[in-house]
Amino acid sequence: MIKPPRGKTPRRPALKKPSNNSNLKDPVGVYCRVRPLGSEDQECCIEVISETTIQLHPPEGSKVNRNGEFKETQYSFKNVFGLNISQLELFDNVAKPLVDDVIHCKNGLLFTYGVTGSGKTHTMTGSPGEGGLLPRSLDMIFNSIGPYQAKRYVFKPDDKNGMEIQTSVDALLERQKRESQTSAPKTPSRQRPDPEFADMINVEDTCKAEGIDEDSVYSVFVSYIEIYNNYIYDLLEEVPYDPIRPKPPQSKILREDQNHNMYVAGCTEVEVKSTVEAFEVFWKGQKKRRIANTQLNRESSRSHSVFIIKLAQAPLDADGDNVLQDKDQISVSQLCLVDLAGSERTSRTRAEGSRLREAGNINQSLMTLRTCIEVLRENQMYGTNKMVPYRDSKVTHLFKNYFDGEGKVRMIVCVNPKADDYEETMLVMRFAEMTQEVEVARPVDRPICGLTPGRRNRNQAFKEELTRKLEERGGPVNGDLENPSAIEILIQSLPPLPPCNLVDVNDDQTLPRLIECLEKRHRIRQMMIDEFDKTAGLFKSMLQEFDGTLMAKENFIQEQRGKLGDKDRVITGQKSEVDRLEKKVKTLEYKIDILQKTTNIYEVDKRSLQQELETKDQKLQRELSEKRRMEARMQGVVSNTKMKWEKECERRVAAKQMEMQNKLWVKDEKLKQLKAIVTESKSERPERSEKPERPSREKDMVKKRSVSPSPVPVR
Repeated sequence: MIKPPRGKTPRRPALKKPSNNSNLKDPVGVYCRVRPLGSEDQECCIEVISETTIQLHPPEGSKVNRNGEFKETQYSFKNVFGLNISQLELFDNVAKPLVDDVIHCKNGLLFTYGVTGSGKTHTMTGSPGEGGLLPRSLDMIFNSIGPYQAKRYVFKPDDKNGMEIQTSVDALLERQKRESQTSAPKTPSRQRPDPEFADMINVEDTCKAEGIDEDSVYSVFVSYIEIYNNYIYDLLEEVPYDPIRPKPPQSKILREDQNHNMYVAGCTEVEVKSTVEAFEVFWKGQKKRRIANTQLNRESSRSHSVFIIKLAQAPLDADGDNVLQDKDQISVSQLCLVDLAGSERTSRTRAEGSRLREAGNINQSLMTLRTCIEVLRENQMYGTNKMVPYRDSKVTHLFKNYFDGEGKVRMIVCVNPKADDYEETMLVMRFAEMTQEVEVARPVDRPICGLTPGRRNRNQAFKEELTRKLEERGGPVNGDLENPSAIEILIQSLPPLPPCNLVDVNDDQTLPRLIECLEKRHRIRQMMIDEFDKTAGLFKSMLQEFDGTLMAKENFIQEQRGKLGDKDRVITGQKSEVDRLEKKVKTLEYKIDILQKTTNIYEVDKRSLQQELETKDQKLQRELSEKRRMEARMQGVVSNTKMKWEKECERRVAAKQMEMQNKLWVKDEKLKQLKAIVTESKSERPERSEKPERPSREKDMVKKRSVSPSPVPVR
């Protein structure tokens, strides 16, 4: 696996083979901090439900509440800090892991986000006795690397986002040069510390990192910039003051180094050696930061500020005495602490002129940040490949490498619980909750120096042992005033040279006195040479003895290295097994996630089908009841119709019977008439003449019967 060069900040190289953990990603850690209300009579719209959840209540009488657009909503974060949280607890949970990563050569980004007046600057800076994240991060770094700091100017920035190493002689010359420049301004360490920030952190709150590489030397550089109206300005830049024609500060530009990482070109980087000195540099730049008095905040930040802590680290040489003069072995890590300006609405601030332009630029940059987060989230969740608009804002362009996998990203959402900020707070909560779904690749571990460990301690132990043996065999070491060595005694016994001015020709005392003094000094010098030879022989024997001991130790070390190699192979095998199991666990978790999602889909389908079945059952019951009512109604109609038809049939039958009877009666009458006629024809004919009226009377009766109305048929 190709490691990034240690001469630059260890970020993503241009060409790099994928490492074992290149596919491992961690979500962006989002934390929420709720500040106390300004006064007790203010209405509160936020309630802390648990350590990870808060709930927003619409304010009473608001338009949102009357229209019913929004209801009480809950938002979950990695951790929620309530009203009584201290700065120390916040630092331990959020910033301390980032500082520990920086000390172990990994980058970190921490920024505060929220509406104006929500406590972002207080969270980052703090107050006397309650230092914020920035001074506590500096304090932890210097507490950890304090005994292992390099001398000033050993590390030197190369103005290309990297570091160079100077020799001890060059560093000494540069220190003397800086000290001799009396006309130059004094360094912050020589200035009198600001009493307001001299005691930001209590002694009992100090902490330090574990696992410091004792075979390395460290140096801390800080820089402070602000992004105002989408322009970058250096807050630590020394500009000569011209009372006649004062020059405005010059904006800086962003550049890309050879490893495709963004940095601010020409930014001032100050080397600091203590927490107080570093915070003084910060406070010096803080006084230049642009703030203004608005309707919502008395000291509202009008720009985004970025405080960069850069830690340079280089290993010691094989002797454990000097810094290894190898540029490729330099490792540079940095922690960026960003205090974003608060979003605000002009309808509430009533901003005009330059304040209105500042608010527009602030909101535009925050909107660009939201857009970048949304596109990243969409690309990761749905597999799209949309271009993330980092270049639309200096804030996103400067920190694009962090979202591409150059370090951990943490965000603290600061919230003001007053009801007036409800709508803006709700937008902030939505953005923060969405940010948690963005994943950032884990940074690559730095390569370990190939030299043997424990060089510093071994060198110190050798010096102590050599001093002890010199005291035992050759007397005390040089410089011991209480027990001077033999050579020092001889040096002290050297007689001073007498005056050798010859005034008189007959002077026979000056030359003999001078000759005697020189002979004595010659004898003492010879004694010093003998003593030096004796000491050199003793030292040579000691070195030979030490070489034997060293050879034995080297053999022991080689044996231990062999055992360590075996252990390393075992560990490598176990790591490969662990990686395999982790991949298997990831696969199973992915499958479980898919099954869970499928189960949820089936549950939703099941519920919808159950609801549909219940609806159809209800509809069927209604149809059955309607059918029963229809059957009952039709039965009544059928019975009524049947009765009517029965009556009608009876009436028709009766009418038909009457008609038939009438027809039979008519036929009978006709038969009777025919019979009578026949009878009369056979009887005596005179009788017919005697009774002529009878047939006509019968005919009239037949006509009357035939004319009588017949029964009307029923339709």
